[in-house]
Amino acid sequence: MAAQNLILYYENYTPVGDVLVMATCMVFIILIHTGFINRTKNFLYLRDMIVLLFFAAMSDILYHVAMNYIGQIPNLLIYLPRACFHLLLFGNLWLYMLYARKPLRLERAANRHYLAISTTAFVLLGVWEMLGTFLRVGFYIDRSGEVHPGIPAFPIGYFFYVILMSVVIIRFRDRVIKQVVFGIGATIGISVLVMTIQQIYGQSSYTVATFLFPIYALLYLVHSNPYDLEIGTINENAFDELIINSYEQKNELLLMSLFMRDFDGSGRKYPREIHGVVRTISTQFFKGATLFQISSGHMILAADTAKNPDYNARAQKLLDVFGEAYPKFRLDYKLVFTKTYNKISAQNDYVGFIHYLHEKMPENSLHRADKNDVRLYLEHKYIVKELADIHAAQDMDDPRVEVYCQPVYNIRTKTYDTAEALMRLRLPETGLVSPDCFIPIAENYKYIHTLTRIILRKTCRQIRLLLENGYNVRRISVNFSTHDVREEDFTATVERIIRESGVTFDKIAIEITESQNEQDFELVKEKMNELKDSGIKFYLDDFGTGYSNFERIMELPFDIIKFDRSLVTASSNDSRMQAMITHMARMFSDMDYAVLYEGVESEEDEARCVGMCAKYLQGFKYSRPIPIERLTDFFEKKAV
Repeated sequence: MAAQNLILYYENYTPVGDVLVMATCMVFIILIHTGFINRTKNFLYLRDMIVLLFFAAMSDILYHVAMNYIGQIPNLLIYLPRACFHLLLFGNLWLYMLYARKPLRLERAANRHYLAISTTAFVLLGVWEMLGTFLRVGFYIDRSGEVHPGIPAFPIGYFFYVILMSVVIIRFRDRVIKQVVFGIGATIGISVLVMTIQQIYGQSSYTVATFLFPIYALLYLVHSNPYDLEIGTINENAFDELIINSYEQKNELLLMSLFMRDFDGSGRKYPREIHGVVRTISTQFFKGATLFQISSGHMILAADTAKNPDYNARAQKLLDVFGEAYPKFRLDYKLVFTKTYNKISAQNDYVGFIHYLHEKMPENSLHRADKNDVRLYLEHKYIVKELADIHAAQDMDDPRVEVYCQPVYNIRTKTYDTAEALMRLRLPETGLVSPDCFIPIAENYKYIHTLTRIILRKTCRQIRLLLENGYNVRRISVNFSTHDVREEDFTATVERIIRESGVTFDKIAIEITESQNEQDFELVKEKMNELKDSGIKFYLDDFGTGYSNFERIMELPFDIIKFDRSLVTASSNDSRMQAMITHMARMFSDMDYAVLYEGVESEEDEARCVGMCAKYLQGFKYSRPIPIERLTDFFEKKAV
């Protein structure tokens, strides 16, 4: 009876299902090679599944064709395609289990556990498939040509793997978004349903076809990266995947970035004429290149240097075409060319690296990145990370923020009784960081107010120690930027820190650079007036470096005007400039402002500044910036 059912089973077979599977697999392979799909390790598993299904369908056809010639051909020619058919499908199920490990983020123990189970099952099923025939406990054909099904290994193995995959997916479902879990689970359920119905009706035509359903789901839900049909770009997520995959496989890429600020975040779309230029650039010059849309105004073209050994010549041709197109559009741009570097690939941060280069570039320029750019960017990232940590900790005694001071010489008393506090950053990996490096970063990321508060607190504490030890301290000035003044609690914070330190307000001065922004000017004026009555002194910093509106200066309650080093230098080279600076300094002195010259480096500078109505002098002639604790080398103790 079993033999009759088996014969009916083979008579019901039609090769249409397997032919369709083979055609579908070929379509998948074509799309994989023409579309953009990153060759990650998991994707390679998926590609191998498709290849196995192609040969499984072919083996199934050969097997059923051979069954028509029982008794006319050696039985081995029937056993071999049948065994290949089942082993290829078991291999496909085993690859499903390998694939599932990464998206489900299995821990090492769970990974080993389920891999061992699936691999053991694959080996046992394969052994049973082959030995069952020869031991005549599985499928075999006797000498009379009668077919015996024996104990069927394939249905047992199939449902075992389905149960195993279901257990793994359900157990670790919280590690993947619900949509993907539902999509994969539903397609597996449909596959099992079709397989079950097929078994009930004695069919085998669509066995391989049911294995395609989960592959459809994985390609669509996980590996799909559709092109923008107008311009040919793919999104940033695909770019991230490409970098990860290239790094893992140690492939070097050439990245060509185009940034056009007119389209970035503005909602404007590229003119159609630009579409044509971009398509030409992205497809004509490099083999296998892919174009990515990072933001609305930022695109990156990536090409494998191994496929393009003459990439420098190709890049020049690209630039020639771009140069010819530019006069037609006259849109501002920034071009960056860079190869991939392991240190940035490991962090998958080329978008951040290129943005960093953009900030340093003028409009309508090209920059070719090199190892020095990489070094500077990694230092920049490290400083940003440390500043973020300092800001988050809000530790006013943070040892990474140090106070240096430059003593100021008082011409009238011929002593050092004032100084300027200077911000320094000492980090574990880089040591002392230049203020020109970290202050712009702190201002850009809005961390500067935290640093200024730390400097103010440490300065006040050191002033108290100096006073307690009998030193004569007139005051120490602290630099504040307009970013500090914009803080809502600026006035209250300054007053609280000084009050808590136990020093009087007249021991602190605030240095502020004149703002050219009308809104900032009004804000600075308001905050200065709020603090003026407390006894705090105010310095106008860097006078002479930019636009100086005397009317505005008169509106602000400054006590000391700091003439910039550039004026000291200019006065040494031009007698007319010296006369003009002298008149300005005398004018300020007549209006009860004290004049301080900074950048004094020689005896000649000192003599000239004294003749130009100086009251205070500051510069390398007297001292370079020193740790604030060393002010004891300059300040004098009060007479007992």
